[in-house]
Amino acid sequence: MAAVAARRALHSAAIKPSDIDILIGASAIPQQVLPCMSALIQRELGEAEGSYCFDVDATCLSFVAALHMASLLICSGEANRILICSSEKASQSLNPKEWESAGLFGDAAVAVVVTRTPTAEESCVEGSRFETHSSGAHLTTALGGGTLHHPNDPETKREDNLFHMDGPGILRFAAERYDRFLARFLEDAGRQTSDYDFVVPHQASRSGLHLLSTRYGFREDQIVRNLSHRGNCVAASIPLALAEAVEAGQIHRGHRILLTGTAAGLTLGALEIVF
Repeated sequence: MAAVAARRALHSAAIKPSDIDILIGASAIPQQVLPCMSALIQRELGEAEGSYCFDVDATCLSFVAALHMASLLICSGEANRILICSSEKASQSLNPKEWESAGLFGDAAVAVVVTRTPTAEESCVEGSRFETHSSGAHLTTALGGGTLHHPNDPETKREDNLFHMDGPGILRFAAERYDRFLARFLEDAGRQTSDYDFVVPHQASRSGLHLLSTRYGFREDQIVRNLSHRGNCVAASIPLALAEAVEAGQIHRGHRILLTGTAAGLTLGALEIVF
């Protein structure tokens, strides 16, 4: 899935896999424990041998964290072309007994090529803020696969390998903290919610998206949504919503965009870009 998305991104950027300096895997659900997901994507592409591969896992905010990191690497001169891939196959880990999450998540893969902005263009990453409040780490879990509930441990149960989410608990926990988080981000950026042409949020849930307009001050016409037909696609959620808005002609070059959302951990994130 990631390789298919990567080839489309490379074609759009008019470059070959061999032109990539760094390949970042930005997924919460890897194909296997070792090696890193990005190395497997590089192998699948076939012509990217030699690019530096590593993964970034901030669960649902992995793509946004990777984009932030890629911008810093390019600005520092460490790289010229970075390929970011977020590929999620959540369907295999859902617990059918937890209807709230079993009916919410979707599978998707998205990729993007990040390069230095040409002199005549204004595209850029302008500001960011990330916070983790680990007192909420227990609200979203997949306990198996690591040393806590190792696959070879006879005491590991099948349920340990399934996704668990306390939806109402996450919504309350995140809402209580996102007010202050967003206020700090806007203050540091010197902006108001009305300054953004669009906000592309993590498609976490219908209730979570609803809060953007009813509690946090964004207009309905600013909010990009695809939850109803794509579901919550984990780390691929934000870039998929962004890509579909671009393909639909909704978002254009020069638009000021806010990428924002929450992730297991519990992590809050916001990244401002000029598209």
